[in-house]
Amino acid sequence: MLNKFQIEHTSQYVNSFQDLVDTAYQGETNAICWQRELHGNFEEIIQKITVHENIQEIEPAALLALRLSEEGQLARQIILQDIALLEAYGAAPVLNIIKYYERDSSHPFFPTDVYSFHVDRAPIATDTFLCTYHGAASDILPNAQAVQKILLPEMRAELEKLATAAGEEFEAFVKDNSFDLHYQALPQSSPMNLGLGHLWKLAVDHPTSRTLPCIHRAPIETDGKYRLLLIC
Repeated sequence: MLNKFQIEHTSQYVNSFQDLVDTAYQGETNAICWQRELHGNFEEIIQKITVHENIQEIEPAALLALRLSEEGQLARQIILQDIALLEAYGAAPVLNIIKYYERDSSHPFFPTDVYSFHVDRAPIATDTFLCTYHGAASDILPNAQAVQKILLPEMRAELEKLATAAGEEFEAFVKDNSFDLHYQALPQSSPMNLGLGHLWKLAVDHPTSRTLPCIHRAPIETDGKYRLLLIC
């Protein structure tokens, strides 16, 4: 079973945004956290917005237009500050209210939606930043506690059938359909929840990466309780 030292060894904690972006991944570490205790009523922001989509993007102008209590204003100020910090760094943060993500039903034996443990991939050097202000938060999993699903014999056999039917080479088929990004947690693994209010930097699979990408998954949302998530 994963012990506390192993969990902490794959993640690192810092005290400022500048430290978050300046700190490089080292060794097994592939998740860095600006650990914070935020104050303010983030739920009020959700309550003041009419949500029409399963995932609804909230522009800064829409945030500024809301009439909020003092606690709601404090929450808004924090979000806008986070957006400004990330944009100044060169990232493109998006604030979402999330009812739920769409499920992948195209391959029932191998879903590739965000509820599955997966890593992010990019063609250029980058990181994934995210902060959950309200609702359920994501989980991360140490790489040593997971196996790539395409290496599981029963799943590989099914994927080989699909690749053959599609007339594609196996390696190209699994990459084109993102099957190679998904992982199965090993028995007695210990996922770690990212918690509320903390701004995380997660390692991504890209051509010049020197560390393993961070394995993570979206949480199963509670009915009627939306998530307020900043991500880029």
